Amino acid sequence: MSSGGDFPKKEKFLQRNLGRIFISFGLLAIFSTGVALWNYFGFSEVGSFSEQAIVFDDSHLQLPSNLAGPTGRIRMVHFWDPACKVCNRETGAHLSYLISMYRRANIDFYSVRKPGTTGELPDFLRDKLTPLEGIHGMHEIPASPSVAIWDSKGHLAYAGPYSLGMVCTSANSFVEPIIDKLVAGEEVKPFGMLAVGCYCPWK
Repeated sequence: MSSGGDFPKKEKFLQRNLGRIFISFGLLAIFSTGVALWNYFGFSEVGSFSEQAIVFDDSHLQLPSNLAGPTGRIRMVHFWDPACKVCNRETGAHLSYLISMYRRANIDFYSVRKPGTTGELPDFLRDKLTPLEGIHGMHEIPASPSVAIWDSKGHLAYAGPYSLGMVCTSANSFVEPIIDKLVAGEEVKPFGMLAVGCYCPWK
């Protein structure tokens, strides 16, 4: 049974270590807040979609018959997987910028969702792309997000990733240079590539 003499000892202990106790609680609060913000903004998902090397060679893709051929318009198809949240967020912002940038060009924008999945494009993209059930050859796409572009004559000009790296911007994009050439009437032929970036398996 403890005696009353223990209380002065405890009080002295608290006085000597009060600063350390407050610091410990402060660090714990900062850590908890950091974890909450990390999860809130979705950065915790980055580990699930780390950078990886993917070989893109989708020259076999074909548009549906009602969209194929020399229509006089460039056609761009966005391939996406609802489960690929982190990569979709970066690519979605870039795609929205592309649509705004080329709004006066003769370009039609379409989207294809990964087969067997459910989900909707974000609000800022939903009314800007026409959804397609699918296109011939899409099952061979290695990863998403990715894009395919056909020129005004209906020839496939590009099929592959939007960019390199975890962050998808105009600075590391493959798309803008290709669209610029097509808008200028130049011929662009598809090419395979090994790309490293934020991608999710499509197959």
